[in-house]
Order: sequence, then C-alpha cells, then structure tokens
Amino acid sequence: MGKLVECVPNFSEGQRPEVIAAIVNEVKNVPGVSLLNVNSDASHNRTVVTFVGEPQAAKQAAFKACAKAAELIDLEQHKGEHPRIGATDVIPFIPVSDITMEECVELANELGREIGEKLNIPVYMYEAAAKTPARVKLPDVRKGEYEGLKTAIATPERKPDYGPARMPSAGATVVGARQFLIAYNINLSTSDVSIAKKIATSIREAKGGYKYCRAMGVMIEDRNMAQVTINMVDYTGTPLHRVFETVKSEAARYGVNVIGSEIVGMVPLQALIDTADFYLRFEGFDRKQVLEENLR
Repeated sequence: MGKLVECVPNFSEGQRPEVIAAIVNEVKNVPGVSLLNVNSDASHNRTVVTFVGEPQAAKQAAFKACAKAAELIDLEQHKGEHPRIGATDVIPFIPVSDITMEECVELANELGREIGEKLNIPVYMYEAAAKTPARVKLPDVRKGEYEGLKTAIATPERKPDYGPARMPSAGATVVGARQFLIAYNINLSTSDVSIAKKIATSIREAKGGYKYCRAMGVMIEDRNMAQVTINMVDYTGTPLHRVFETVKSEAARYGVNVIGSEIVGMVPLQALIDTADFYLRFEGFDRKQVLEENLR
C-alpha cells in the first residue's frame, strides 16, 4: 500500500454549493489523492472534506484547497454556529499506513510554512505539531474566533507560527497532526440552547467530564433545535455510547429527549462495533464476523 495519510480540512462554508464544489474540485484534480467524503452543514456554515493519499500529494491537495477557499470565502461576511478563525479553519493530517506521527508532523509543518509564505495567511500549529503546550488543543488556538484574533494576533502570545501577524479576509488557518477524531452531534427535543450548553459542560473534559471529549451546545436555526456538538479525540479512551448515554441522562433532567445523533465525516469501523457491542451485548463477537471485513 505504501505511505498513506488522511487529511480532513474544515472550510468555513456550508451554504453555497458552488463554492464548496470549487474547493472540492481542487482536491479531486490532484493525482494520487482519493476523495472519501464531503459533509456540509448549513447551520454550522461549515464543510468537512476527507481524503487520503501519498503524503506529498495530500499536502498539495490541502494547499490548493486552502488557496481556493481564501479566494472565495470572506470571513468578514461569514456567520455560522461553529467556532472558526479562517476560511480554511483547520487542516489535520492523520497517519493511516506505513507513516509515523512524526512524519505527519513534518508534513504539517511543510504545509503550514507554504500557506504562510505563499498565501500570506497566518498559520498556527496544533496537536502533535504544536510549537507550545498552549496550542495543543484546537479550542485554545481558536479562542476569540476570527473577530477576536483580528486584534489579538498582534500580541506576542498569539503570534502565528508561520505567515504574517495580521489577519486577511481569509482569516488564519490551523494545521497539525493527530490521531483519528470522531465529530459527533447529538440533537435534542428543545430549542432552548442553554440546556445543550449545560449538557456540553457536563461531558467536556476541560470541565471535569469525559477524557478526550470536547463539546459545546449550539442552536441549529433551520431546525429550531438545540444540539450538543462533540469532538471525540480518542474513541478508544472514551467510547461514543458512554457519551451518548450521559447526554441522554442529562437531557432527561431537564425534561428533554434525545431525538437523534449524527456522525460528521468519516468514522473508524471499530468505533461502531464497540457501540453495537454495548447495546446488543454480544457474546464472543469477533471483528472478522463483519462481512465487509472479509470481502476486503
């Protein structure tokens, strides 16, 4: 198979199909890259693109997509439920096969330097590629979002790792290397976003909740519905079903039901098997019993 890396750039556009298509086409047109998934959310005004490829090809696809997003997305005009600091908000590299995390960190730095120098976009490195402990976690890098960073970027503690210490209309971009992350949303039978926020606080690692869980409560305007939006940064440490059950229990305290949940982008099969195992109470189940695993 050779060296293979996954890249999951997030773009601050989920409402204009023509803009999304233009960005995605930049990825499609790079030889050696396979597009796996495109997930757009109008309320979040955000699109998550997932592709895999040989490291240099993946880096080229990420750069070209970032350049197109900078051309077509103006953060001065952008509104959405999801936190963001840039047109291309974040670009993580994830090792898939025959490649180490250290190599992904090197690849991330190559891309960050290129974006900073060629596109004049401020770049912050995060997760395994972070230059300082204060920038390991994405929410810490995004503090204040685009609007706050416009002035904060001039301070020493918010100076970018690459690129200019000023904010263009495309904002800034966060680049890094990490393990697989599951973006998971849980929808509630209420329009009271304060309930979603309270529940998110109860499960968030930073507030004493579950390890590897990052969460916030948001309002999905087009469905008049509150949502707990979650990033599980290590599903093996805290499984999806544990978080789901806790959100359901917390929601019941407020007389609210969970009406559904959704995966954004790709998800490892093992995470779903673990969830099925919990609810179905398998005995002696083996992953090799999954038909598609044998067909591969």
